[in-house]
Amino acid sequence: MVNYFNTLIKRLLNKPLGKIIQRQEKNSILSAMSIANLNKQKQEIIDLAEVEFSVFSQWGEDGIISWLIDKIGNVPKSFIEFGVENYFESNTRYLLFERNWRGLILDGSAKNVSDIINSQYYWKYDLQAKRQFITAENVNEIINESELDNEVGLLSIDIDGNDYWVWKAINCINPVIVVVEFNALLGDKISISVPYDPDFIRSSKHFSNLYFGGSLQAMRDLGRKKGYEFIGTNSNGVNAFFVRSDYSDCIFNALQKVAAYPSRFREGRNYRGKLTYFRGQDRSLPISECEFVDLSAAEGIMKKLRDFENLYSDNWVAGNKVIF
Repeated sequence: MVNYFNTLIKRLLNKPLGKIIQRQEKNSILSAMSIANLNKQKQEIIDLAEVEFSVFSQWGEDGIISWLIDKIGNVPKSFIEFGVENYFESNTRYLLFERNWRGLILDGSAKNVSDIINSQYYWKYDLQAKRQFITAENVNEIINESELDNEVGLLSIDIDGNDYWVWKAINCINPVIVVVEFNALLGDKISISVPYDPDFIRSSKHFSNLYFGGSLQAMRDLGRKKGYEFIGTNSNGVNAFFVRSDYSDCIFNALQKVAAYPSRFREGRNYRGKLTYFRGQDRSLPISECEFVDLSAAEGIMKKLRDFENLYSDNWVAGNKVIF
């Protein structure tokens, strides 16, 4: 009887709450559409930070992606996003809701994927949600199983670990826009990444939670090899944006500066799992003894972070944006 009443109470509470959330989402989307239309009318912007806004993205990516799509004009209406958690915060949900794109989203948590599949919006859109722990070995097979076209509008990679290696491995699609997370603590000048580990889990790899991903230069070099132009980062120094070279002219014609921003996050933790709140370059001290791959070396030499020289430009150290 107690369980029955608990269930009943939850249903009564969740029903109006769900409607309130939906109404808030609609209002947020309408506001964002107005901002996106204003951004679209701009003939030129200083850098990507000028067009940032967030509805579902965490750090302004919704606005940047919308601006890119509007400038390019003929982007395929499909996306793939890795590492979406419960999809509440993501780089593609705005595209799903506002532009009615179709897509594939993946996360390693069974609960997260179950929550997505059981959501009210899942049946309303052409969305595939799969539980997969993504590796360089399985990523192409997973994408091919989705039966999306080779020409994908957007690929977003945020897996907190093997981001560099997974993007490097993808060869079954040709996305027009790529958004990939980088680790700003690894600097802006040298190509380095955590070594590839198919079982990489950020939270258990190192107590600090800072040992993950690749440097900005690593992503820039990889993008160039794969036929992409680097066009900047968001202002919080989390994601790097790339456009396929055959689509890049219209972006560069409207972009004054290709700017990259360092992060100011203080998410590092001590051995007890407590936030340390280290600032500036002190944030990298906990991973100074960790090994990274020197991607600029032909042999892929492993070095401790403290042994790399000239990782940071003066602007990066000072917390200022860097112009490329």
